[in-house]
Formats: sequence, structure tokens, C-alpha cells
Amino acid sequence: MIKFDKVTKAYPDGTIAVDALDLECPTGKITALVGPSGCGKTTSLRMINRLIEPTSGTISLDGESAAGMDPALLRRRIGYVIQHAGLFPHRTIVDNIATMPRLLGASKKESRARAMELLETVGLTSNFADRYPWQLSGGQQQRVGVARALAADPSFMLMDEPFSAVDPVVRGQLQDEFLRLQKEIGKTIIIVTHDIDEALKLGDQVVVLRTGGILAQAATPLELLTQPADEFVADFVGRDRGYRSLGFTTLDGELPTVSEPVAHLGDSAAAARALTGDTWLLVVDPANKPLGWVKPDALTDCIRPDDLNLSGTLADSTGTMRALLDAALSAPSKRGVVVDDAGRLVGTVTAHAAVEAIEAADLADAGRALR
Repeated sequence: MIKFDKVTKAYPDGTIAVDALDLECPTGKITALVGPSGCGKTTSLRMINRLIEPTSGTISLDGESAAGMDPALLRRRIGYVIQHAGLFPHRTIVDNIATMPRLLGASKKESRARAMELLETVGLTSNFADRYPWQLSGGQQQRVGVARALAADPSFMLMDEPFSAVDPVVRGQLQDEFLRLQKEIGKTIIIVTHDIDEALKLGDQVVVLRTGGILAQAATPLELLTQPADEFVADFVGRDRGYRSLGFTTLDGELPTVSEPVAHLGDSAAAARALTGDTWLLVVDPANKPLGWVKPDALTDCIRPDDLNLSGTLADSTGTMRALLDAALSAPSKRGVVVDDAGRLVGTVTAHAAVEAIEAADLADAGRALR
């Protein structure tokens, strides 16, 4: 656990960056710090590893005050990931990752072996080992930055806007990979982000700070969405709170799905029209995995890949209410496609049926189950 006990950071000109912050960041969980510019997010993060010294108060790691530790030894206990990865440009990827094990006394052979393991852990192949940072994309560099932070197997990790320097698609991929990785490693992590959606997705606990480093609310994502502490928190979280909260309510496989007629690539236009007439028709592959929708009356001779409408998303039968509603609303047919864990078609759900399922769900019970 990382604990802030009345921690304040005041500068000589009178500026207060963090004001008497009391906060507990649970062991093995992700705490996401969010808030407007100037609210002390990064200052709070950097006080943990003493890149910035607190003016008053105590920060403790598993009950031990950080103020009593040697700063260099303290930082070796904490993984640190920053926005642009911060890799050494003159070192290969494997040597970048091996930096901390070498500093902690491991042999070159042991350090490089550990680095090669971590490359795979963060989703990179051994082919990247001898490349240099400039030869990698931004997303790949961030993966290496995470691997380097994990190299010494720290109990704690600090992450300052780690995914903000990449495009939205890569950012989503990195977030998903990071959550997968956290399930395996179970570190105590504090992440700073300016993106409330990222905080809600990644954080087991989301901490909203006011300007001046004042704690506004610390809560689970669902609690933050459904029970904001005051108007400031409600405004900061923004609109669509009800829709976002559906992302924390699971379907548990109980869905009012209906059987859906399907066709396959290569089927004739006549055969497609015989199934649904001029209404949308779902196309699946030989394994019964959905590929997209076609309009039979728009076909010329047979169903080709170029005929597919790909706008519809898929909802997993054990996924979230949010995914279910999105699938129904995004499909050109307005029939949301539901699949099993292997991606095979289970059936479809209309938006009306999805709303009925949402109305029957108990968000409060879902929130308690997540904690």
C-alpha cells in the first residue's frame, strides 16, 4: 500500500501544489489520479519517489516512510514509466530493459535473460532486442518503457501519462495489454492521466483532485459515475455518466437473444434474398464467427468482402451492458450481434431488448461485486 498522510507541497512563492492530501492506494490495485491542469497529479506522483520532496506530511510504502529511505535505493524499488518512454537512445532495446537489473548487481547474462523474458511479457518478439529506440514506433517504445520499469520486479509502479503520446487506436491497445499484464503481475500502481475515460478503464480506484491539490473524491469507477461527491466531480466526469456506468455491469450470459439467419461469403444474391428479402442479412465465416452485414437487394451476383457493412460491433455473452447496447445501436440492422468467448455467433438482440436487460440489472449490486 502507498499512503499519503496530510501531505502538502508548497513552493517559496506561496503556490500550493498539493494541500494536506490523505489517500490510500491499495496493494495490488491500480489507482488513477485525474483532475484539471494544476491540480497536483504529477507532483503527488513524484513525491512518492522523492523526485519532489514534500513540504510536510508523510508518504509511506507498506508502512515504511519514504522520507527515511535513501532516495537512490527508494527509486530502485519503484518502477517509473513516463509519457515518452524515456529510453536511452544509444542503447539497444534489450540493454535498455536490462538497465535496472544491472544496477542491482545482476550479471550481464542474467540481466539480458530477464530483459528477453520481459520483451515477450509486454507483447514484443525477440526480433526487437537488438534494435534501437528510434527504430520503434511510439507504442512499441511505451511497451519497452513498461518492460524496463518491471525489470527489477518492483512492488510499486508509478506511471505519468504513459499512453498519451500515441494515437487513439494504439492507446486502446496499450491499455488492454496493460490490464492483461496487471492481472498477471498484481503490482501496486499509481497512474496519472488527464483522460477520465482512461482513468475509468484502468483504475480500480479513481482519485479526482481539485486545483491546488485538494482531494475531491476517491472511489471505484462505478461509484464515481453513479455517486459523484459534489458538482465539481460530476462536471469533471462529464456527460454520458449513465452510459459509461453500463461498462461495469456484466451480462452473465443471461440475454434475450434470438436466432439470426446467416449467409456466407460466396453465397448467391438470390439465396441471400430468399433468407431475409430486402432486410439486412448477417454474414459469418465457416466457424460461425460474424463478419459483417449485407443488404441482399444491393448484391449483384454473390456476397463478396467488399459488400460487407462493418459498422456493427460485437457483444460478448459474458461482457458488459455497455457493449450490448453499443452492438445494437451500431449495427445497420439495429440488431446487436452477440458472440461467445470463442467469437462464435450466439444470436442477436434488438435495442429494445437491450434496454429491457439494462432496466432489469441492479447497478448497485454490480458495483459491490466489483469491489
